[in-house]
Amino acid sequence: MENILDKFSIKKGSKEYEIVKNTINDCEEKGIKGEEKLCVTSLESMLDFTISKLGKNVEVVSAEVKKESNELQQYVIGKGVKKLGDKNKTVVCHKENYPFAVFYCHKTDTTKVYSVPLEGVDGNRVKAVAVCHTDTSQWNPKHLAFHVLKVQPGIVPVCHFVPQDHV
Repeated sequence: MENILDKFSIKKGSKEYEIVKNTINDCEEKGIKGEEKLCVTSLESMLDFTISKLGKNVEVVSAEVKKESNELQQYVIGKGVKKLGDKNKTVVCHKENYPFAVFYCHKTDTTKVYSVPLEGVDGNRVKAVAVCHTDTSQWNPKHLAFHVLKVQPGIVPVCHFVPQDHV
């Protein structure tokens, strides 16, 4: 950890220190039961991990926004929701906070992924990616999703949209 702090000129105890420490902890922590995971630092590594889990016939998807907007607005789900992935086989890579690109990639067989067309009140269209975790029984009971949804691990699926910089 000291080498990393020195390399990026990060002071121990600073906000940046906490961000780096949390990312390293996330990456080094063992995956939950049924999860295969790896933190990657390049698109090549992301693709290698994905191919090792799914085979060579993969499709890369992420959120697509027609036009950027600084305004918060309501969206409704449009027609054409489509399930992605064959037999729930998906790898999802989440952008981590770190001084350079780090993605937390993981595969679980209890995840379903959907392409979801969204329509904003201003007419903006977004092709969003939604992920549904059908088995949350191994998740930390203090996970934010359980607090927000007022449920316990393993009771109901937890679904969320994937941010634009996740794959």
